[in-house]
Amino acid sequence: MTTHPEVLWAQRSSESSAEKNVIWLTVNVPDIDETSLQYKLTSTEISFKAESKTDKRAYAFSLPLFDEVDTEASLSKLSSRSFTAVLRKKALKAEYWPRLTKEKTKLPFVKTDFSKWVDEDEQDGASLEDDFAGMGDMGGMGGMGGMGGMGGMGGMGGMGGMGGMDFSKMMASMGGAGGAGPSGTDEPADSDSDDDGPPPLEDAEPST
Repeated sequence: MTTHPEVLWAQRSSESSAEKNVIWLTVNVPDIDETSLQYKLTSTEISFKAESKTDKRAYAFSLPLFDEVDTEASLSKLSSRSFTAVLRKKALKAEYWPRLTKEKTKLPFVKTDFSKWVDEDEQDGASLEDDFAGMGDMGGMGGMGGMGGMGGMGGMGGMGGMGGMDFSKMMASMGGAGGAGPSGTDEPADSDSDDDGPPPLEDAEPST
């Protein structure tokens, strides 16, 4: 029996710079057994399956993405605390994706990454460069080229070209660009979901 892991997501957008047009995903599964990791990214879907050496449980999910991503320009990294992926949106648009997944479905395990979340109109005033630090060397993922030792990784679906990415240059070009998804679940941004991001500020009552 498999369990849905907690999946945190954030995003930033740009109609002129591909490096600033990304989805950030963090899959919170500690101490992943590297031999059990199965990660597949296509232009329209992401899937993940792995076992934790800590609790001996199997975690898995599969999500059809809201829009297409560039698999060869996307990156991923495995650490002792989590699995992280940075997906490059294919379409250059100033607008955020209204949700992570194609269907407008409530998924309790998909949440806003509030540590990276910034309103769409405020993304130029925030930086996430530090959060991307270390992605260039890909950690134990071997730049996605040395995936042979990771069981079930044969179906990487277009990920082979990622080894040539210079992520440090990508981050340098990001400059002060920040921004995160407006929604923490797969509800539209204007829904009543509790995970749709911080509520709007209310005007203070006048003192009497």
